[in-house]
Amino acid sequence: MQNDAPYTAKLASVIALPSLPVSEVLPAISNALSEKTLAVLAAPPGAGKTTLVPLHILSEPWRGDGRIILLEPRRLAARAAAGRMAELLGEKIGETIGYRMRLESRVSSKTRVEVVTEGVFARMIIDDPELSGVVAVLFDEFHERSLDADLGLALALDTQGALREDLRILVMSATLDVAGVSRIMGNATVIESAGRSYPLEIRHAARPAGERIEDSMVRSIREAHAGEAGSILAFLPGQAEIRRTMERLEGRFGGETMLVPLYGNLTQQEQDEAIRPPPAGRRKIVLATAIAETSITIDGVRIVVDSGLQRLPVFEPSTGITRLETVRVSRASAEQRAGRAGRTEPGIAIRLWHAGQTAALPAFTPPQILASDLSGFVLDLAQWGVTDPADLKFIDPPPAASFEEARALLRLLGAIDASGRLTAAGRKMRALALPPRLAAMVIAAASEGRAADAALLAVLLTEQGLGGTSLDLEERLRRFKGERGERAESARRLASRIAEAAGGAAGAKMVSHPGALLMHAFPDRIALQRGGRGRFVMANGRGAELPETERLAGSQMLVIADLTGQAGRQRILAAAEIGRAEVEAEMAGSIVTEEQCLFDPASRQVRARRVTRLGAIIFEETPLPRPSGPKAAQALADGVRQLGLQVLPFSKSGGQLRERIGFLHRSVGAPWPDMSDEALLARLAEWFTPFQEQARGLDDISPSSLSEGMMALVPYELQRDIDRLVPTHFEAPTGQRHPIRYDGAEPTLPIRVQELFGLRQHPSVAGGRLPLLLELLSPAHRPIQTTRDLPGFWAGSWKEVRSEMRGRYPRHPWPEDPAEAAPTTRAKPRGT
Repeated sequence: MQNDAPYTAKLASVIALPSLPVSEVLPAISNALSEKTLAVLAAPPGAGKTTLVPLHILSEPWRGDGRIILLEPRRLAARAAAGRMAELLGEKIGETIGYRMRLESRVSSKTRVEVVTEGVFARMIIDDPELSGVVAVLFDEFHERSLDADLGLALALDTQGALREDLRILVMSATLDVAGVSRIMGNATVIESAGRSYPLEIRHAARPAGERIEDSMVRSIREAHAGEAGSILAFLPGQAEIRRTMERLEGRFGGETMLVPLYGNLTQQEQDEAIRPPPAGRRKIVLATAIAETSITIDGVRIVVDSGLQRLPVFEPSTGITRLETVRVSRASAEQRAGRAGRTEPGIAIRLWHAGQTAALPAFTPPQILASDLSGFVLDLAQWGVTDPADLKFIDPPPAASFEEARALLRLLGAIDASGRLTAAGRKMRALALPPRLAAMVIAAASEGRAADAALLAVLLTEQGLGGTSLDLEERLRRFKGERGERAESARRLASRIAEAAGGAAGAKMVSHPGALLMHAFPDRIALQRGGRGRFVMANGRGAELPETERLAGSQMLVIADLTGQAGRQRILAAAEIGRAEVEAEMAGSIVTEEQCLFDPASRQVRARRVTRLGAIIFEETPLPRPSGPKAAQALADGVRQLGLQVLPFSKSGGQLRERIGFLHRSVGAPWPDMSDEALLARLAEWFTPFQEQARGLDDISPSSLSEGMMALVPYELQRDIDRLVPTHFEAPTGQRHPIRYDGAEPTLPIRVQELFGLRQHPSVAGGRLPLLLELLSPAHRPIQTTRDLPGFWAGSWKEVRSEMRGRYPRHPWPEDPAEAAPTTRAKPRGT
């Protein structure tokens, strides 16, 4: 084992530094990790957990020569944390302290603390489940609940339980549902640290209704700049709002104040410029997204202006797209943002909302696992050997709809089989460290000698801002190839590594446009212009639009790589032009020619046609004679699903049969079938389709076929019991037959009271088990009273009814004892 004496000497200098709040709980962390190997640390902003905890663990005797992995949610935070720890040790990054991220890595054989982004850790542990040489994994800022962090923790816990009992796991957060995290970790020890040591003043400057957030932000920044000393950190929801705010602020403060942006798409140099302290005698205004909420300290900031807004990705399984929504921040995020102002001296946090609105904010930002595209997540689980996420410990299990949507996509791409197991193609895709769609594209391109451009295109689509912002991916790819700067160079080097890993040969054939490549990633988003310039229908059947002024708006066919919006109005964000000949060549196995039966809502008829199609895209169409038979019946069923059951010609007796069977279902249950609209629509293939093979339209449907179909849902041995249990009519003592209603909670019989004279037993159904609810009517068929006990009514309230009714209807009999009177449907003869 390597001698750790040099590290001990360096740590002595760290311990001599001014104490931070987290220093008080470092012994408790040591005890928890030594005894139980699991712990949760809750430490507010400014406590020093990100830098002091990993350095403290370096000196633990159980560490030996093992490495410590510290997870950070973002690249900026990872670089900043590594830089600060290296500075405390008096070293350069890459010695004792190093970092790994997607486009950059600075580690060496000396490195003992590796700061990695969460996505990198997920790949590390899946590729090496034993985490060879790693003694501790520290999850920083876990409250952000990214999908990669949740997956990483679940896998780390699985590794500890099955392979590495000695692996230490520490979850750290500023704001966290501590109890929930501790519970998923087997009731791990919870350690709480004090927070900042400087006072923080909270002010509110509510944004007027209808005012743009940029205008409110500009006003608050100018007032704070004029009335307070120190630098300002302003939180805005996104890059567009930052740009518009900068345009309004430029030139207003003179040379003594720097105005800088901070968001994910900036280069490392630009991000470093934002967090670097301003030169002596100058101030700084930093306009940032949520990237500045955690893990980094912007020196000199003592004023925070918080818009109270954030932009979150929301995945819709029904459309398969992720759209960005601007929403209110959580109370936890608001606290995090405010805490940026009290890190090094007394601070001020200005919130652009009314004080009373804070209590209405959600407690925490929703975990990404609940609103994300899970295709990469499912692929990682398959590589881990898990097909059911319940086999791992997740604080929040993935939504079933999103999980199944991801599995369907991976099956389409050939990454998993029907049982969810990883295929050979899936293993190749996962090895590329790309989203599954793009990995499939690169692998397909490599087999044709086009891996180089495919890898460039994949990196372009995963690293925002490369190649500009054009919707046209051909233009963006061309610009990216010639783009200068450190970020572009790093991205191209990454693309080269991806192409090589996919089996691409050096100097392989290039292509002039990306459309043919994208078809392998987005076969469901190949789109044909339909409905005019800028309007397209995709192979998955959904529509998408782009502005008519865009060059691509005139294209006949596109492959759409990115889009947003609701299901009915999806807006194209990135696409490439493609020709039909290329689609036919690349997607020959998916293009089919078939005869179709379709329901036409306008004519209420079934139509037939021969089509050549790719999914929902129709290339050629030829009308055929109107059909009948099973396919026509299925098309009619589709029409009923579109229009609802109300379009079907139920007869009066058919409607009553439906009510009777439905009543038996509600009162007795299975096997009597549910007759609600939802249930019948769900079972059209059982009771409707088999009985409509002679129909060619809704007008051809006979009422008797509907009754026959509903009866077919009833088990054969019970069909003979329907009339006995729920008869259609009640025969009154007069001999008249009256229909019984079964549409409510109990069987109901409306009947004139005179027809029940002489009846001593209350009428019932279901073999005498269910009494009828009698709606007793006057001779004018108006309600008198309801009863479930006719003998009791005769002996009780009949006297009051008789007293009132005999004056109102003197020509009808109102005997004192109706149980002894003769039933009648007639009035008394005149003169009696």
